[in-house]
Amino acid sequence: MQKILIVEDDAKNNQMLKEYLEAHEYVCTQAFSGSEAKLLFTMEEYDLVLLDLMLPGLSGEELVSVFSEKSPVIVLSAKSGLDSKVEVLSAGAEDYLCKPFDLPELLVRIQVQFRRRKKQNRAGEEKAAEQKIYSYRGWTLNSDTLEMTAEGEMVELTRHEFLILELLIRNPKRVFTKQMIYEYAWGEEYLAEDKTINVHISNIRSKLKKSGTDSYIQTVWGMGFKLS
Repeated sequence: MQKILIVEDDAKNNQMLKEYLEAHEYVCTQAFSGSEAKLLFTMEEYDLVLLDLMLPGLSGEELVSVFSEKSPVIVLSAKSGLDSKVEVLSAGAEDYLCKPFDLPELLVRIQVQFRRRKKQNRAGEEKAAEQKIYSYRGWTLNSDTLEMTAEGEMVELTRHEFLILELLIRNPKRVFTKQMIYEYAWGEEYLAEDKTINVHISNIRSKLKKSGTDSYIQTVWGMGFKLS
């Protein structure tokens, strides 16, 4: 059974989420502050985290990057501004749902995350026996360990950032649309235009500035991205 960590300081909302999800056969653990959530996360593995942003102790914004290293994170927040969404999605959150929301919609989004993780695990198993290393100018990508070096220096990338670069480096002369990049890196259908790919490309370039290789990624206006 899949385990979910619910991080919500409102006791009534926290209990409502727990009861609803347990009725759909998920195992839920409750946390009512950021500090409590971080402690629980170090003690046990969770398949998914539901995270409020406005928490006592550590804020949700501070915890996104910690949780997303091991578990997919769905943010549940009353903050509906674009800046807030971009910030937490850039930090590693997989999804963002504004309050108030319908519980059936939340359930569907949770199921999407588990389907995505299942696909990624299956793909990872298929690749496990074969190590692939790609090189392009000053870059080296190891698709087995998900490690990248730029001009000999290690670059810390999220999984999605690595997969975006992997796609580009495997086909350095080809222009990839946002839809093609999203469907490769996220493993699901690209349904609507949003800022997800632009945000991730911007983050990748920022991480590559130190090595002087950020200009390798070229924007092809009106089309997408390719390597220069």
